[in-house]
Amino acid sequence: MTAARLVRPRLLICIALLAVPASILGRVTKSPAAEPTPVILIQNATILTASHGTVERGSILIKDGKIAEVGASVKAPKGAQVIDAAGQFVMPGIIDCHSHIAVDGSVNEGSISVSSIVNIADVLNPDDVDIYRDLAGGVTVANVLHGSANAIGGQTIVIKLRWGLPASKLPFEGALPGIKFALGENPKRSNFSRGTPRYPATRMGVEETIRGAFTEARDYKATWDLYNKRTAAGEKNLISPRRDLRLDPLVEVLEGKRYVHSHCYREDEILMLLRVAKEFGFKVRTFQHVLEGYKVADEIAAAGAGASTFSDWWAYKVEAYDAIPYNAALMTRRGVVVSVNSDDAEEATHLNQEAAKSMKFGGLSHDEALKLVTLNPAMQLGIDKQVGSIDAGKAADLVIYNHDPLSAYAVVQKTLIDGRVYFDRQRDIADRPVHEREKKALLDKQKKAAEKKPESGDATKKPGEKKPEEKKEEKPKPPQSALVLGGGR
Repeated sequence: MTAARLVRPRLLICIALLAVPASILGRVTKSPAAEPTPVILIQNATILTASHGTVERGSILIKDGKIAEVGASVKAPKGAQVIDAAGQFVMPGIIDCHSHIAVDGSVNEGSISVSSIVNIADVLNPDDVDIYRDLAGGVTVANVLHGSANAIGGQTIVIKLRWGLPASKLPFEGALPGIKFALGENPKRSNFSRGTPRYPATRMGVEETIRGAFTEARDYKATWDLYNKRTAAGEKNLISPRRDLRLDPLVEVLEGKRYVHSHCYREDEILMLLRVAKEFGFKVRTFQHVLEGYKVADEIAAAGAGASTFSDWWAYKVEAYDAIPYNAALMTRRGVVVSVNSDDAEEATHLNQEAAKSMKFGGLSHDEALKLVTLNPAMQLGIDKQVGSIDAGKAADLVIYNHDPLSAYAVVQKTLIDGRVYFDRQRDIADRPVHEREKKALLDKQKKAAEKKPESGDATKKPGEKKPEEKKEEKPKPPQSALVLGGGR
């Protein structure tokens, strides 16, 4: 809990009420998962499967939270809830491979260069309104990452945007955890004033920080492997090695049990991490941002690494000056599995349009562009057997649009996760007047309570006695923006 929350809770509550949209304030306390899973038939829709083309005037049958059937002649079983999507489009739920939503507190543990001990799963905030806003943009899955202040950052987690459920229900069941690496300006701290210097301060230092950590992890793993082997052989009275919480996640990387997602920009850094990964026998699952990936696409593809990039962001710092909007398409053409991510809660609300830009810049087909935010990120996160396309047996994570999702006119009508509707635009609009009244009533109540509260010291003040001059509270200086926003670009 921050100092501001302790000092001025009433003020913060008021600010929060003003900042949250009226359509959110009236969210019912009963979560969707508290109800039985409905049997749903979505019919008469243009279905964009992302795996086997388009089904015109098709239907999707959902049972037990999964897609049971997909086709042009699927019938509704008795008692099924029917959603008539005539003239509308259904696509797989959008998967954001680089997100910082749903994090309670700062996303960066920037004090040390190897912060693999910290875990984003420990600070998930299910009440973050960005979850609902991203649902309204068609996002169903997000890879929530630690920040980029460290050469080796914190542990990451894949979540489903189950708005209304507690934090324990957000993680994507069965998805392998990850860990955030970062290369370049952010970990060497060249894009903001350092205060107290911290190693590394150069790109060489970043490389050696990673190499040094994995050298320790390799030796640590060998010690434990020997202990386990001797224990399995029946040796008695052995003393186990000392646990090292900093090295445990790196051993999981070496064993293929944890994915590496690395923030990067420049081609030389990309090649450097590929060399280090080869040296220690692990794989880089995704290069994040990877704005110069088009220069070394062959090497990325040969290493089996994925690339999760921006559609057209560049020149916001020196590292990004060689970025081009053709990056996603060029890497795709060279055989890299590419996704387009947000790195930003607002950007995530229109990732469908971000994917569409690669049709103009690089000439990707409609299906190829759609995969940039559906099947490809699912493959990068190792969850493509569960989500990412509209196929029988996969989770019913679906989005219904009023126009083709890759059109600038497309607006989400419904977002489903595991066969439950978590966002419904018509219901949202219909409820807004009620929530506006509720919001106003709460603000009026808060205002009246503040007016009735006597000023401090008034009860004991004598007639004619002057009120002692109060000391003005010094406002704490805000932290440097680069430290606050270091989880992003």
